[in-house]
Amino acid sequence: MRRRYRGLLGAIARHREACGGLREAFAHFRKVTRSYWPGLFRCYDVADLPRTNNDLEQFFGSYRYHERRCSGRKVACPGTVVRGAVRVVAAAATRRRPIAATDLVPSDLKRWRDLRGALDRRQAVRTLGRRFRRDPVAYLRSLEESLINQALPP
Repeated sequence: MRRRYRGLLGAIARHREACGGLREAFAHFRKVTRSYWPGLFRCYDVADLPRTNNDLEQFFGSYRYHERRCSGRKVACPGTVVRGAVRVVAAAATRRRPIAATDLVPSDLKRWRDLRGALDRRQAVRTLGRRFRRDPVAYLRSLEESLINQALPP
């Protein structure tokens, strides 16, 4: 596929003079293709990676649909922003086969703890942002108090 696509781009370059009014469009197409080239054929190197953007859109759309059905929300769950890296992977895994209790045991405990820590940090950042949006004056006052308490000896 990579070789055939490179051949197509070469043919466009060789015959650009015959393209007439499309010459600028083809030049832009070649430029954009060059910028995407390193990841353009990733789907052929990685097993089970969807081949088209349509497949990816269908996958994420299906996740959003099921998330809304489970939660009763009309819009996407805000938790997907924080825990999407885990939730979407879990949704994909449960589609393929039923999950047993033994599948839930982490194979690499350090990696699992690192992931949990990263998720907790992202959640903490969102919580602070929500507290600030809800009552900025109170949030800033508590922040000043905690900084003063840290700076002054007891």
